[in-house]
Amino acid sequence: MSRGVIYLVATPLGNLEDITLRALRTLREADVVACEDTRHTGQLLRHFEIDKPLVSCHEHNEARRAGQLVSRALAGESVALVSDAGTPAISDPGYRVVRAAVDAGIRVVPIPGPSAVITALSASGLPTHDFLYKGFLPRKKARRRAALTTMEAATSTVVLYEAPHRILEALADLQELLGDRNVVVARELTKIHEEFLRGTALSIRKELVRRSVLKGEFVVLVGPSEEIKASDDVSLSTRVGQLESEGQKRMDAIKQAARERGITKRAAYASLHRNAEADS
Repeated sequence: MSRGVIYLVATPLGNLEDITLRALRTLREADVVACEDTRHTGQLLRHFEIDKPLVSCHEHNEARRAGQLVSRALAGESVALVSDAGTPAISDPGYRVVRAAVDAGIRVVPIPGPSAVITALSASGLPTHDFLYKGFLPRKKARRRAALTTMEAATSTVVLYEAPHRILEALADLQELLGDRNVVVARELTKIHEEFLRGTALSIRKELVRRSVLKGEFVVLVGPSEEIKASDDVSLSTRVGQLESEGQKRMDAIKQAARERGITKRAAYASLHRNAEADS
């Protein structure tokens, strides 16, 4: 018997019109659909009049389910793997299934489509040519702050996910550790109440605090450490030189120049160090 295939099928973030024709065809032709929540995916399939057997594959059973799905593929079945929304294995279950399939020599076929990372990034207004995706921030405060600290000198736009019950704490930590960086928070992507909040972590947090209820997962995008605001007409190194010529000590000059640009002193120092190495 020939081996089957495991398809990674991207599904809508919210608006059902975003599903692709290829995704629909794959779901119709698959022998079984593996999904995070059988009730959620069941509604999606019924909407498009697709009747397929469903098996659960979520964060709590994926390790065990991966072997079962691979066994079915080895027996010749085609398996469609979906998450509740977006692309499987991107901060959703799927990695273990893909790894097991690759190890077993099973063909893995991506069926591309919606992704919250790309959707939010494309409309953020932050640099898109180079970005760093970090997924969900750690749940515990100490680990979350440690993770944010590693992003301090990031020269790329950083994309994060955060849950509604932790978004205010995350924004407070972001403001404290990364300063007045350009921040965009996207929520309810592709849905009726889709929203992009732009500003600093502090200003966005103030807006969210005024709301009685915070719903939906949040995509948080943080601008690069070296992104200079439109009001800045000199480079960081030039500004530091100006301040030094006015009599400030170098570290004080770096601190003030960093504050003017909404970045931390550590990020400014790292940027100056990289530029010095590039010029040497």
